Amino acid sequence: MKTDPRIDAYIANAAEFARPILTRLRALVHSALPQAEETIKWSMPHFTVLGKNVAGMAAFKAHCAFTIHGEGRAGTEGMGQHGKLASVEDIPPDAELVAKLIAATARIESDGSATKARSRSAPKTEIPMPEDFAAALAGNPQARATLEGFAPSHRREYVQWVTEAKREETRAKRIAQSVEWLAEGKKRNWKYERC
Repeated sequence: MKTDPRIDAYIANAAEFARPILTRLRALVHSALPQAEETIKWSMPHFTVLGKNVAGMAAFKAHCAFTIHGEGRAGTEGMGQHGKLASVEDIPPDAELVAKLIAATARIESDGSATKARSRSAPKTEIPMPEDFAAALAGNPQARATLEGFAPSHRREYVQWVTEAKREETRAKRIAQSVEWLAEGKKRNWKYERC
């Protein structure tokens, strides 16, 4: 087990109640994951595998927290998923934590991430082109070509901006502005892009 002297110092400087909690959690991580490396991230002790965060712990004034990356919060109080740990007795059973640590490490080793795989949402459906916007684009071939060359998300931004207008005057202004910007080759939110 290779330890980081910064974590030794973190534990030594923690409140008296916190030292046994942090020491126990540290030992538990190393017994479950002998390949884990120690580091300090966000001013807190962390354990990594293949350079990716697996778990972290922290000491506060009246409690400690333990986080296994990629695990949900499950409505717990405090920073970690395991509630506010005020004594060694508050630490969840070793078998439970070991299983979660091994699962987080398996995710890292299989897909390079400690987080659970997120399901990809279905692509957004294309918003139908309003007739008045299509007519304005037909009168400006450069604007129409620019819009057609954009990715679906950028086309959707323009169409959505036009269709969300509540008043006819607002809609007409937005169509005119869209045609002008598109003729200049600008995306809908061009003002916010980095130069």
